[in-house]
Amino acid sequence: MADVSGAKENVKRVFYVRFLNHQIYLDLIATRPEIRLDKLENDSPDAAAAPIISAAHAYQVSSARDELPAKYHVNKDFIARAPSLLIVSTGGAGYDTVNVKDCTDAGVLVVNQTGGNADAVAAHVLGVMLMLSKQVVQVNQALRKGTMKDRNLYMGNDINNRTIGIVGLGNVGRRLAKLCATVFNMTVLAFDPFLDDKTIAERNATKVSLDELLCRSDFVSINCLLDDTTRNMISTREFGLMQKHAYYITAARGFITDEKALEDALRNKQIAGAGLDVWSKEPPPMDHPLLQFDNVIASPHTAGVTKEARANMGKFAAEQLILTLDGKQPPRMVNPEVWPAYAKRFERTFGIRPAGET
Repeated sequence: MADVSGAKENVKRVFYVRFLNHQIYLDLIATRPEIRLDKLENDSPDAAAAPIISAAHAYQVSSARDELPAKYHVNKDFIARAPSLLIVSTGGAGYDTVNVKDCTDAGVLVVNQTGGNADAVAAHVLGVMLMLSKQVVQVNQALRKGTMKDRNLYMGNDINNRTIGIVGLGNVGRRLAKLCATVFNMTVLAFDPFLDDKTIAERNATKVSLDELLCRSDFVSINCLLDDTTRNMISTREFGLMQKHAYYITAARGFITDEKALEDALRNKQIAGAGLDVWSKEPPPMDHPLLQFDNVIASPHTAGVTKEARANMGKFAAEQLILTLDGKQPPRMVNPEVWPAYAKRFERTFGIRPAGET
């Protein structure tokens, strides 16, 4: 892949499309006069977009799969239009808009902002757990519709001393585990193939297999990334393992859950209800079958959307990109295996070799 150097003018070219998480990103980038930041719109004419993409050293890409036009998703075809591209920085923890393998093959480093909205997402999951167990949504609807006749028909359950199973004990999962274990004295089970027993114990949980987690938990929370190993990970067989009184909650990524299998599980009363923040199509259409159930709490991928989380994400993204453009190793690499090839390309472009090879 050819390099079009911006080093002659000592300009480091960055662009984004339409949206940034927070003004702090612009403020931090503005402190570095050698960084030129260009903005494109979803409908920018190709004639205007092409030279910006071609000259860019870094792309601050949205993580919102259905809000970003396909032509701006990072894949082999996009990279072919961006010969100078060195770094792809996602707006969030997820990278649904980035084909990581294509980036690695081209010597492009991918970084994300994992952890920036972890508190917000963990709090959202806990809130959904409470609403499901206390039947808050059903009571609210009955009261507003005037159909409330006997409050005892909406008797819920406490979550104290119950069991939660967390799939993925990373930044969000570990915060959720701590809240559940310390505030509600819950038993916390965790399935995470990337962590050993000791690390999981340090994060307030017990390491178990996925099947054991599903069989034993009163609440199942999905908090892992979407990749080839987790796509449709929770389907008909997995819902069949859950207890009939158990609740299923996901605030991770669409496509981890087989939505048709979840619909069948709810209709057949195999589980007690669900809390869904992520979908295969976001936002889901109003006639989506899962929106027809009274025991489903739905939100359109807003678990991590708080003022504080957005500020964190903007700060994380700007600071990490500046660090990387300065020739240092960033803390949140998605494809660290690309480092040797990336470092050579960076050196050819800017005349310095990045420190800290992996």
